[in-house]
Amino acid sequence: MNKFAKRIIPCLDVKDGRVVKGTNFVGLKDAGDPVEIAKRYNDEGADELCFLDITASHEERDTIVHIVEKVAKTLFIPLTVGGGIRSIDDISRLLNAGCDKISLNSAAIKNPSLVEQAANKFGSSCVVVAIDAKKTKNSHNVFINGGRIDTGLDAYLWAKKVAQLGAGEILLTSMDSDGTKAGFDIELTSKISSLVSVPVIASGGAGSMEHILDVFRCGADAALAASIFHYKEIEIKALKEYLSANGISVRV
Repeated sequence: MNKFAKRIIPCLDVKDGRVVKGTNFVGLKDAGDPVEIAKRYNDEGADELCFLDITASHEERDTIVHIVEKVAKTLFIPLTVGGGIRSIDDISRLLNAGCDKISLNSAAIKNPSLVEQAANKFGSSCVVVAIDAKKTKNSHNVFINGGRIDTGLDAYLWAKKVAQLGAGEILLTSMDSDGTKAGFDIELTSKISSLVSVPVIASGGAGSMEHILDVFRCGADAALAASIFHYKEIEIKALKEYLSANGISVRV
């Protein structure tokens, strides 16, 4: 695969064993069965798949490993899993269940050394740090627990820190843009992409092919989206053809 090919990553936000989608992290609607949807994306040409157990941290429970196992069995593309991961043992369990990477968010904030330990034990390429960022008066702050708690941390400083700790990728979600379909937060994405040397996955706001083209042009290495793919508003094959025609290198 071309090292510099941009990646298209559908995201499955999972709650109570079902895929859901909301706007600005609230108003969740059912979007289907995670195993069926994962298989469809695998067949349609997605580069990777992201599976987020969105209430695990808030409910202080473990990720739904049995569903992860079922999803992993249907895939021939890399799978990233996040939500409710609090320890090295949790990470081991998920990697053994068949996922390729884990995504840390709340746990990384509460215990930054977990990022370093995970990178040392499993390799940086297995460790994604998710940053849910929301505009404040002067900057962007990092939120945790599914967007419920403002940590007061500056998103730009935190991105630099997790890259130094060994995160192999940053999954950057603009909470202001999430589910709005009004486009990615270009300012946030381009600034973080320029501050770190690791790949940045842009998330939050995809509503059209142009939005995805724009976020790639501003420095993102991958684009993550949910509803436009779940509800078949955009087909992955057509999206890749469009990006390729506009000079973006993608895996066809």
